[in-house]
Amino acid sequence: MFKILAQINKLILPSFTKQSLDLAKAKKWQMAIIGYRYYVTTRALGC
Repeated sequence: MFKILAQINKLILPSFTKQSLDLAKAKKWQMAIIGYRYYVTTRALGC
């Protein structure tokens, strides 16, 4: 389930690493998206 969700996130949600976003200057909604993507990615990898 998480593998499918990770692929959907990759298509829909923005990639902040490609935008060179500084985490210290990120807004709360950006941090929420980063945290959500991290959670889904780690679960998809089985860690």
